[in-house]
Amino acid sequence: MSFEPVRVASLGMGWWSDVLADAIKKTNKLDIVSCYSRSEDKRKKFAEKYNCSAASSYKEILQDDSIEAIINTTPNHVHLETTENAAISQKHVFLDKPIAHNIKDGKKIAEICARENIVLSIGYQRRRENQFRWIKKEIEKGNFGKMVQAECNISRDREGQFELGHWRYESEGMPGGVMLQIGIHYVDVLEFLMGPVKSVAAKTAQLVLPGENPDIANLILEHENGSLSNLTASYASASEYYLMNIYGKTATAYFNHFDGLRILSRGEESPNPVNYIKNDTIVEELDEFANCVRENLKPEVDGFRAVESLAVIMAGVMSAKENRTVKVQEILDAEN
Repeated sequence: MSFEPVRVASLGMGWWSDVLADAIKKTNKLDIVSCYSRSEDKRKKFAEKYNCSAASSYKEILQDDSIEAIINTTPNHVHLETTENAAISQKHVFLDKPIAHNIKDGKKIAEICARENIVLSIGYQRRRENQFRWIKKEIEKGNFGKMVQAECNISRDREGQFELGHWRYESEGMPGGVMLQIGIHYVDVLEFLMGPVKSVAAKTAQLVLPGENPDIANLILEHENGSLSNLTASYASASEYYLMNIYGKTATAYFNHFDGLRILSRGEESPNPVNYIKNDTIVEELDEFANCVRENLKPEVDGFRAVESLAVIMAGVMSAKENRTVKVQEILDAEN
């Protein structure tokens, strides 16, 4: 049985919209038919590059009944407005993370989409990486025993890549700076592997990038099962580095993007390499979105799950500001 591609419009013409559009070209389940940006030049260039029409307004897209879904890569502080309008217009939404720049907006987005029976999928592609899927399966099999701790480092060099005044540098659009920008991806991975986070203790610094937003952050996460995770996120490093080590009572998984994945079982003297195939996680999450639209399914990361990971980051923001450990539930309750 053939799959009818979901007709989508791309909203927001930043660099990430091109990344998603390139991934859509690799799948046969989505078809970009329109796009919109407030910049006429950007939308015309995008339309030419991806062979779609350039709408003169977002309203034009919302009123087009042939368009089934929105690929939303707008700035965080307009996620509520753009996604609410899409849901009311019966357009499904693939929304780049985070769901919003605050919990109140995030909850509204999740609730509106649920009320309107709209598929809302949030772009957390990191959890889909095959090395993390492998670790998750081994944990579920009981091969790690009791989960004890995890350590994660996501470091990047972003000096000179954004102009001062860009929304990614401002606390309004990106509260917590690097914590919300890239740290939230690995909060999602850590909760995927280690379980929900109960409380956060955080420190931040602004060392290299312009503006007042933190470009380095360290979070100690207490999970509900009692295990602890340490997460460092940086935009101030000299190069890119990814590390994720997961410790159980009977096994430890070591991963970094130079050496790949290794496993060390209790009693062994050295870790053994784990063979896995590097997968295109962005294509996979877009494929899942299309399947959910066609079959009325719930995506792996929906709006409510995305609010939970956002609450962990907001607890980190409050912790760094007030110099205390903050419970995630405190953040969720404060926005009711």
